[in-house]
Amino acid sequence: MAPKKAAKPKESTEEKGKDKKSGTGSSVKVRHILCEKQSKILEALQKLESGMKFNEVAALYSEDKARNGGDLGWMSRGSMVGPFQDAAFALEVSSLGNPKYTNPPVKTKFGYHIIMVEGKK
Repeated sequence: MAPKKAAKPKESTEEKGKDKKSGTGSSVKVRHILCEKQSKILEALQKLESGMKFNEVAALYSEDKARNGGDLGWMSRGSMVGPFQDAAFALEVSSLGNPKYTNPPVKTKFGYHIIMVEGKK
């Protein structure tokens, strides 16, 4: 049994290395805007498309605790609900000055999210 235990960590280390090389990583620095109602998230999306900054739209529209411009900080793979995580890891890294966000918004059990990723590691 000892050889099997020794082999497993080696495999997971190799997999982590592959993740970093492919750019998917194991954690993301995320901002989001969360609204329970689809109509409200679509209003927020229109504000973003008209050029309003992501953090400003988040402060006005987001209904969650992340009032700091929607900043959730670094989140690791496995700590987010499925659809949110899938979208976050699929997004390109962007900035408030040149944001790339989910369009259409992502639906989870919490409501509708517009997600933006500011970093990956």
